[in-house]
Amino acid sequence: FPIPTNPHRNPSPQIQKIPSANPPTQPQPFQKLEKRCAMTPLPYSLLPLLVALLLTTTLTHAVDQTKFRTCTQTGFCRRHRNKAPANAYTAALLSSNPNEPYKFLLHPGKGYTQTHPNLSLTVDPLSNGAVRVRVQENNPATARWESSDILLPDGLVRCSSATHSETPQTVTISSSCSSPDGEDPADVVVSLSPFKITVKQGSEVLMSINEAQLFHFEHKRSKLGVPEPTAPTQSDPAADHHNGKKIVGYWEDGLARYEDGTTEVKPVDDVATMVKEDEDGFWEEKFQSHHDAKPNGPMSIGVDITFPQKSTKLYGIPEHASSLALHATRTPPSPHSPSKAPKYKDPYRLYNLDVFEYDLDVPMSLYGSIPLLISHSVDTGRVAGAFFNNPSEMFIDIWEGEGMGSHWMAETGVMEIFLLVGGSKVSEVYKQYSSLTGTQALPPLFSLGYHQCRWNYKDEKDVYAVHKKFEEHDYPYDVLWLDIEHTDGKRYFTWDKRFFPNPVEMQQTLWEQGRRMVTIVDPHIKRDNNYYVHKEATAKSLYIKNADGHSDFNGWCWPGDSSYLDFTEEKVRKWWAEQFKLDKYVGSTPHLHIWNDMNEMSVFNGPEVTMQKTTKNLDGVEHREWHNIYGMLFQRATSEGLVLRSGGKERSFVLSRSFYAGSQRWGAIWTGDNAARWDHLAAAGPMLLTINTAGLSFIGADVGGFFGNADSQLMVRWMQSGAYQPFFRGHAHHDSARREPWLFGDEALQMLRQAAMERYALLPFWYTVFHTSSITGMPVMRPLWMEYPKDANCPALDHQWLIGSDLLVCPVVQKDAVKVNCYFPGNQDWYDVRTMQVQQTPTSKWANLDAPLDTIPVFQRSGSIIPKKMRLRRSTEMMKNDPYTLVVAGDSATGELYIDDGHSFDFENGEFAKRRFDFADGKLTNTKLGGNWGANGTCKDWIERIIFMGVSKRPSKVVTSGGQELEFTYDKNTLVVRKPELGVVDDWTLQIIS
Repeated sequence: FPIPTNPHRNPSPQIQKIPSANPPTQPQPFQKLEKRCAMTPLPYSLLPLLVALLLTTTLTHAVDQTKFRTCTQTGFCRRHRNKAPANAYTAALLSSNPNEPYKFLLHPGKGYTQTHPNLSLTVDPLSNGAVRVRVQENNPATARWESSDILLPDGLVRCSSATHSETPQTVTISSSCSSPDGEDPADVVVSLSPFKITVKQGSEVLMSINEAQLFHFEHKRSKLGVPEPTAPTQSDPAADHHNGKKIVGYWEDGLARYEDGTTEVKPVDDVATMVKEDEDGFWEEKFQSHHDAKPNGPMSIGVDITFPQKSTKLYGIPEHASSLALHATRTPPSPHSPSKAPKYKDPYRLYNLDVFEYDLDVPMSLYGSIPLLISHSVDTGRVAGAFFNNPSEMFIDIWEGEGMGSHWMAETGVMEIFLLVGGSKVSEVYKQYSSLTGTQALPPLFSLGYHQCRWNYKDEKDVYAVHKKFEEHDYPYDVLWLDIEHTDGKRYFTWDKRFFPNPVEMQQTLWEQGRRMVTIVDPHIKRDNNYYVHKEATAKSLYIKNADGHSDFNGWCWPGDSSYLDFTEEKVRKWWAEQFKLDKYVGSTPHLHIWNDMNEMSVFNGPEVTMQKTTKNLDGVEHREWHNIYGMLFQRATSEGLVLRSGGKERSFVLSRSFYAGSQRWGAIWTGDNAARWDHLAAAGPMLLTINTAGLSFIGADVGGFFGNADSQLMVRWMQSGAYQPFFRGHAHHDSARREPWLFGDEALQMLRQAAMERYALLPFWYTVFHTSSITGMPVMRPLWMEYPKDANCPALDHQWLIGSDLLVCPVVQKDAVKVNCYFPGNQDWYDVRTMQVQQTPTSKWANLDAPLDTIPVFQRSGSIIPKKMRLRRSTEMMKNDPYTLVVAGDSATGELYIDDGHSFDFENGEFAKRRFDFADGKLTNTKLGGNWGANGTCKDWIERIIFMGVSKRPSKVVTSGGQELEFTYDKNTLVVRKPELGVVDDWTLQIIS
């Protein structure tokens, strides 16, 4: 296929790439630099060198990892990781009141000073089956900070049936609440000396806390002569590494841009000089030019959580550009334990960061953090989990020995661990976890369609032109997006009137054909006293403060000097929500939805491109305590704002880059700044599976890759893969060539459109699976091991996946490949969704499948019934009255269909229909599972086609329960019943007669 050209690209070489598509009404520092770079004449002798440099810059995309700290550059991680296992703590039962958690006193043993405080341990069996374990100082003068915005109260209800027994060495707590149906209840055994917690089901150990004796708890203290914290500085006061140059801006790489058009040279960091050796980062640390003062001293916490010998793999703790199954990062603490050599030298890190052009197959942190770890055993089929609820910076070591182990190290906060007792049911783990943090919110139906985005569609004419082309090519899409350049000088909630003079008319025009729009709103607010948002936020004192607790923090982001709202504060979230009202967000309409970016939070001139840890929220709590929840709380406030805009009637759609445990309640997530490369396409599947495994399902990767240029083949393969991932959006950097589907040639366009059509045909199925997730907490996009836990081939598989339990997807992610190796789990057949024939597989269940460029291999599980809509429409809005098709696989099958209005909260009041389809002995039945949708006869949804795959011989006739004989065709074991005209919400029976 031809490589598309971009007529809008500036053919002149640029020395630096500065973000600007349209000049705002006031000059911006970035644009000054861009003009200077473009106008500086270059000697002809330098042209060959420049060309080589530009080629290298264009073709090589990789993060500068030296901008981000590793464990060896982080004091608390070094201290915990270097700690030798020691029997340092003993436990004593203090209280066993049946109306309260079991209370223990933890007493420090050898190796701790006499001033080290006793600790309070509580163990609390919950009614949801999980076990809550908390450790903090015993009767501290000042309690450690913890957020009240993560856990749901209903998930913290105590189990009323808990009992206990004691021996001189143990306290055993039993609870029938932790007994999945038909299984033994779980016992929590607290060993007293040395302190350890073990969860057992019958005689089998599911998991342990402090089995390896790595528990370490640092306490708040004071140090004579430590001064009061001062406002953060941009550099080390001991040296000016800017050499007197005037800084006019910062870029997302964290480096300064100077007035003379040059760029800051990255400072070389010397790990050995960061901290004093005798205290190893207790009171202060330095990273590159940034200084972190710690007036409270060290307050880190750490402990090991281990899983038994039969544990096969560990999963979770996103976000990392790595495989689904976690790799070892260290050898087991016990020198006598057999072990697997670690793949990574550093632990997995959880610290939300703006990682520009991230690397693959590394444990470094990315944009979001969910401290949830899942263990799975092939031998027993059992599943268990641990949720370490702490939003401060974390490192997690993983080891493989006799079983699997993990070592959790957090900079500060309360040690709060929820042990999730799944037993033989994966669903139990997710039931328990979602009761604590929430299930996946049911998204509006349109948000499951295709989204077209670019940084940036430059003006209304561009928007209309793109929209028109989608129409001309019969290419379905639902949402057109606008990035930061649509605003007036990066002032959010505004429009650049030179390029978007009629935003309401623009949105209405798209809505008339069923399309919506999304605009970007980031958390950094331009410090401009004439900007109404900044003026009001300043007057109301809503911004994060410097270390002095009084002055507003000032950091650099897209607008230049910026302040950051404190979303940890409820009154700030309420104020923010009000900004989305139609009379405040002038130019918005009810059909406009929101994109939250840069919410890690991103600060171009801050340490690791984020905010100094000494800054404080409005309650005076340091940023280090709440860093990882900031992005989620920002998305929450935005989502609540869109709901408020509708008077509480309409569901919101908000996309966020940053996330934490509980983000599934507020909207969608994407995997950030990926690249137009085959290895990034291949990495998308494992990344999305990992985030789904952590309970967050509405997730996707930018189709085509954000950075660089995708050729036709890569674009087709990515569109095919993206069509079978939960969030489906194409996006590109402003330096990338335009990549709308019609720019890749007619043949590629047909393939791209086919992929999108497959997505839209399956929307009833997607919506039903999302509804199931909103009830049960089960992931939408599932690794194979979740459905086939005893299949030894499944644990490490992450190049293929399941949608719900019924669709198996085997994408092609290698350049020039026309075959793909796919594994078919279980003992049932799998039907090719295109040919409708059973896929023949060898005894090994592996098959090397034909996959020409126009094909993504997808298979339906025998025993399932999948609902579809087969008519090609422009958007989900245009499909809402279309009839349904049912696809029945095998001679015995079941399936469900969920329907509501697709946009409001009326379903919470019973305005929905949930139907169950059963097929056995040639009889297909439709029965009601719940809901009142159509109870008054207003529902006109009907079924226009039923496809039966795997019918061994042609039937004589097909009849309804009323005796009506139906028209059908039969070919190659596939029976198609046409126009049965059966109501979706009606009970009925259809009989196939031989």
